[in-house]
Amino acid sequence: MADGRQPIPVKVRPISGGSTREAELGAVPGVALPARAKSAESPLAQGLRRFRRSTTALVGVAIVLVLMLVALFADVLAPRSPIASDQTHTFERPSWDYPLGTDQLGRDMLSRIIHGTRISLLVGVSSVLLALFVGVPFGMIAGFYGGRVDALVMRVMDLILAFPIYLLAIILMVIFTPTAGLIGTMKVTGAIAIVRIPIYARLVRGSVLSIKEKEYVEACRALGVRDPWILFRHILPNCLAPIIVTTTLGIATSIIVEATLSFLGLGTQPPTPSWGWDLKANVSFIQANAWLSLFPGLAIFVTVLGFNLFGDGLRDALDPRLK
Repeated sequence: MADGRQPIPVKVRPISGGSTREAELGAVPGVALPARAKSAESPLAQGLRRFRRSTTALVGVAIVLVLMLVALFADVLAPRSPIASDQTHTFERPSWDYPLGTDQLGRDMLSRIIHGTRISLLVGVSSVLLALFVGVPFGMIAGFYGGRVDALVMRVMDLILAFPIYLLAIILMVIFTPTAGLIGTMKVTGAIAIVRIPIYARLVRGSVLSIKEKEYVEACRALGVRDPWILFRHILPNCLAPIIVTTTLGIATSIIVEATLSFLGLGTQPPTPSWGWDLKANVSFIQANAWLSLFPGLAIFVTVLGFNLFGDGLRDALDPRLK
């Protein structure tokens, strides 16, 4: 060098694996070693980071987790039987013995609301998953093949969408004939699932129409890759973001539809605990005993709020425009 000093060999550790390499850095005052470069984040890591920064999304997750725990341990958390009546304790006001009071049959409202969580989550989640597993394949097939297949599938979906969601659910439950027990819950689940199938079919069809024109899909076709492999290996993963968000928000809608059907007497039948049925049975006593309708309504409100906050957080985290 100009001042007569020799360069000092410095061993620099590579960022990601490999052997140590030699880098000669001049012993010039003020020259520091280069900082370690940040590794690129995956889309999943970016989404999780944005999700953790959202306070409302975390509140929604907390509510959903609490509801799941309540539904899972309902038999342990409920202080009394949700269906056992006691005529000596009818219309009890909220107290230490009955924190949420009792109804006209002397049944503990707290126990009924706790067990009603299980029914609401079961119907909400099951109906959405059933609609998902039917609507997604139809939407993928319609969007990928187009032509007559697309026209046939979409006209069937348009026929279902022509009915208002509550009207169609009521018609289906009248056809299915509401019954008590597990069979009745399955009927409600099936009716709500049928109503929601077109939503997923049209959503996935729109995504497939834009994705199938991508270069990697054209390359797979040129290489002779079979259509089922292209659909489920290359197209479906790129449709997951809107599907996940719609599924989360759809659970809240399904819970409201189930409560509405039960309120009308077409959903979950007694003695199975149901928030909607408790509203129907106690609405005539609302002036004298307002708590009988207040607490089931609050349970529906909190549950729907939790899933909506959770879904909004997922939508913001998975939105590619925010990356």
